[in-house]
Amino acid sequence: MSVTVRVPAKVNVQLAVGAARPDGFHGLANVFLAVGLYDEITVTPADELRVTCAGPDAAQVPLDRTNLAARAALALAARRGVEPNVHLHIAKDIPVAGGMAGGSADGAGALLACDTLWGTGASRAELLAICAELGSDVPFSLVGGAALGVGRGEQLTGLDVGGAFHWVFAMAERGLSTPAVFREFDRLAEGRAIPEPVASRDLLDALAKGDADALAAAVTNDLQPAALSLFPELSATLAAGRDAGALASLVSGSGPTTAFLARDAGAAEEVARALRDSGTCRTVRTARGPVPGATVV
Repeated sequence: MSVTVRVPAKVNVQLAVGAARPDGFHGLANVFLAVGLYDEITVTPADELRVTCAGPDAAQVPLDRTNLAARAALALAARRGVEPNVHLHIAKDIPVAGGMAGGSADGAGALLACDTLWGTGASRAELLAICAELGSDVPFSLVGGAALGVGRGEQLTGLDVGGAFHWVFAMAERGLSTPAVFREFDRLAEGRAIPEPVASRDLLDALAKGDADALAAAVTNDLQPAALSLFPELSATLAAGRDAGALASLVSGSGPTTAFLARDAGAAEEVARALRDSGTCRTVRTARGPVPGATVV
């Protein structure tokens, strides 16, 4: 018997970052949108906990107990008094270290898959609490759709979305460390007051109306200057997407994946072609959102 769960990537259509807190985290107003690029996590009974991975960039994925999928299995097993003897296989399609919550998706997917396999009967609230312990983006990977995350991003409020939004994602030649990007954010912000992060009313209205033009005018990412400081070549990718007609271009989360909002599916394909021809990125993908979160398939 095995259980497979499919989990989507995310793009942050707004990432407002506050000052560093005493616990080392930053306060966030993080507007998540789940998009149709997926990892699949298959859980099978085994003699011991084991992690394998296949797909693009699989060699960069840790296969020990530091992997979020393994940590999710261990956390649920500890809570429910179950031996965590499972084989976790990750079929990877979300970029690794790309700012699209691929590791968080694997954690949420493994948690749901183990819960289903073991029949623990854990409530949604309990699963979300475990997700929050695992990482700031993990709860959204479980929930999907669109949501506002506050605190360090783990406290979620679902958002209404009035239609589909079409995106193009350009994957960079190398990854970026999320902690390193936050450290650079702190360095760049040194000596100036940082306002409390709040969600943009214009952006939330644009999502609710399904208005791509209004959303394009409202997207922001406070981590983008830090990501560009550490990875200046991303500026050329952003420019290539804008020149190709993207309504908006931004670094996705902590990067280095760059995200481009297009008017419709046809426009997304045109932007994708131009980015592939630009020589400024490694690979290009198109996707639409919102899509559901972690789902047993």
